[in-house]
Amino acid sequence: MKGLFTLFGLTLLVLLTGCSTGNKKPVDYSAIRESKPRSILVLPPRNQSPDVNASNSLLSVVTQPLAESGYYVFPVALMTETFKQHGATNPDDISTIPLKKLHDTFGADAVMYITISDYGTSYQVINSDTRVIASARLVDARSGKKLWSGGATASGNEGQNNSGGGLVGLLVSTAISQIADTATDKAHDVAAVTGARLFSSLLPGPRSPNYGKTQL
Repeated sequence: MKGLFTLFGLTLLVLLTGCSTGNKKPVDYSAIRESKPRSILVLPPRNQSPDVNASNSLLSVVTQPLAESGYYVFPVALMTETFKQHGATNPDDISTIPLKKLHDTFGADAVMYITISDYGTSYQVINSDTRVIASARLVDARSGKKLWSGGATASGNEGQNNSGGGLVGLLVSTAISQIADTATDKAHDVAAVTGARLFSSLLPGPRSPNYGKTQL
């Protein structure tokens, strides 16, 4: 049974990663091209959802896509331990720390601020949906200038088709889905998709083979 739920989570992640996020607005890259950040400090996401696990969950999955984009990303363990030693553990409090202090402490070129507006599963009579919504902005740690901003949404219902089976089929499908949601922490899987989508419009960093190439 555990193997079945693991397979469910992996399949969900593959399916959701391939889903389109819709039309994207043009992004102004002039600031980030001028700044040329090489290293990014990702702060613990501010959590506006009712799920207390949301911030740690998203933080654990957003650094990888940033690193794969060609930036040096400060390790989460190092970052959290440094803040802890300075008495800062709450994401809301950490987000108010002056940029100069962050730059002096970590030496980061830029700081990534993330806000979670929705995280978790909502249940209805004939449906349930696990959704993670987040927004982010990248700020130059030296000048305080905003370099980039973006947002992303992922849902556990993407790609599903509940048109067959009538009302009974819908109820059975919902019951199975809710059991699977609890057993596999589906929100964390969906958060990984949100994290990957969140930085899809960010220019490649200096460690990427695509660095400096025109972004269409």
